[in-house]
Amino acid sequence: MAIDAVMIKKEDNVATALRDLKAGELVSVRFEDSITKVDIAEDISYGHKFAVQTISKGENIQKYGEVIGRATHDIAVGNHAHVHNIESLRGRGDFAQAPLAGGE
Repeated sequence: MAIDAVMIKKEDNVATALRDLKAGELVSVRFEDSITKVDIAEDISYGHKFAVQTISKGENIQKYGEVIGRATHDIAVGNHAHVHNIESLRGRGDFAQAPLAGGE
């Protein structure tokens, strides 16, 4: 069976598209040895993320078992999860950074 997207960890709430996906498609998402089906709500480009469960505003986005951002809007299953509805939590200048080792 061909797969259209992957999830790596059970905590993931988004999957990564392995090809361009079209709105209205029922796609196969692989996680370990299982396949689940997700109705795609909008076009998703190859390599982009989409929600595999409802994600509420303020909830962490988990991809490959890592928190990669926070939802700025509710994201329904099958919807594109990208910069228009996720804020990054990495590389932000508003978080205090610990000093480097050696006092640098």
